Amino acid sequence: MRSVVLLIRFDDVPESSWVSYPLPTQDPLTMAQRAFELMERRLENPGLASGLRTRHFRSSSSARASDLTLPRLFAGAILWQEGLTRDPGGRSTQMKGIRQLAEHLDISIGTVSRALNGKPDVNDETRRRVLAAAEELGYVANQSGRSLRQGTTNVIGLMLEVSRETVENSDDFFLGVTDGLQRVFSRHKLDLVMLPCPDDEDPHEYLKRMVARRLVDALIISATRRTDRRIELLEKARIPFVALGRSASGGSYTWMDLDFEGVATRGVDRLVAKGHRRIAVAVPSSDINLGYLFLDAYRQALQRHGIPFDPTLVIRVKSSEQGGYQAGHELLMIGERPTAIILIHELMAIGLYRRLAEAGVVPGRDLAVVGFREEPRTLFLQPTLTSFRMSLRDLGAQLGETLLATMPAYADHYPQGARNRIWPLELVPGESDAFMLTA
Repeated sequence: MRSVVLLIRFDDVPESSWVSYPLPTQDPLTMAQRAFELMERRLENPGLASGLRTRHFRSSSSARASDLTLPRLFAGAILWQEGLTRDPGGRSTQMKGIRQLAEHLDISIGTVSRALNGKPDVNDETRRRVLAAAEELGYVANQSGRSLRQGTTNVIGLMLEVSRETVENSDDFFLGVTDGLQRVFSRHKLDLVMLPCPDDEDPHEYLKRMVARRLVDALIISATRRTDRRIELLEKARIPFVALGRSASGGSYTWMDLDFEGVATRGVDRLVAKGHRRIAVAVPSSDINLGYLFLDAYRQALQRHGIPFDPTLVIRVKSSEQGGYQAGHELLMIGERPTAIILIHELMAIGLYRRLAEAGVVPGRDLAVVGFREEPRTLFLQPTLTSFRMSLRDLGAQLGETLLATMPAYADHYPQGARNRIWPLELVPGESDAFMLTA
């Protein structure tokens, strides 16, 4: 069996190039695992390489190249026969460091370093020689060493909680938010990486591991719980952070949150004005704090209208299309059926409509429905869904600026400071609750 060499290109690490490693096997699964191990060992920081893109690697030593899709850990790797000396772009595959670059040019390491970093005490001719040689030889700056010396990574982490259900539903919320975040971070040459916590792991333990590894300079945490131990962890670690969501946990942390109370209040007011008094709500079955905020505001709105709170009208389901389907099923099983329902997650409406259609119940005619956030797929529902509108990009940008305001290195750029904020949502009337309920 011929030996092979693994060439890894760290596309998501600045100034990266092709790096070669000999491998003892040609088994695709073994080589994939080895690739991960080598990459983590080299960077001492796997978070830097989280590119959120899937590529392939292949073995050129086989008669027919076999492709294997890898998880989203690194941008790309190719296995080649040992002895190959140039990458597909025609450059040398051997990584050149600053020492090799200085030896090649026969000048001091200090001069090479100053030329590469644009220092004014290097003459133009020397600078041109150094830059040309760096390009020719495929010079790679030691980003890990630079980060270690500076005590920073120039990376911001966004912690998400993921499950098979959230992936399958393809919720676009964080895609829009990250767009806004990166627009802000790019002003300061900061990179954003996702820290996805699987649903079978304790978020506190996951975050503790990330903190110990010093993967990022600052953090944004989401899906805050009623009592969230992550807040105390980050405060004790003195890591700048912002919570996307409030919590009943103590501390003087900075947060941003959506106006869930406003959604509940305006939803109840709108439905009561149309004659409804038996108004159900679908809230998350988890301990996420937004459900408590929404439910408290719902109860207060009912009380203001003189409507007694009925716990049987509180339907606890998953925040997903499947959860919406289950909410519809449970609603139909209630003895004295409610005449209206308010949802607290955008995708619930899709599943709810499906279950109501199966039962011959028409939204906007037989049942009033108020959805949560206007989402691309809900725009195609018939009848059109009454929901709430917001700009995810603007939310992400504000979230990013709020985080940077907590970081001494960037606070001067954001004089408004790090302040807590509730993000408003605009009511968009539809046909799903358009009818007036007659006595």
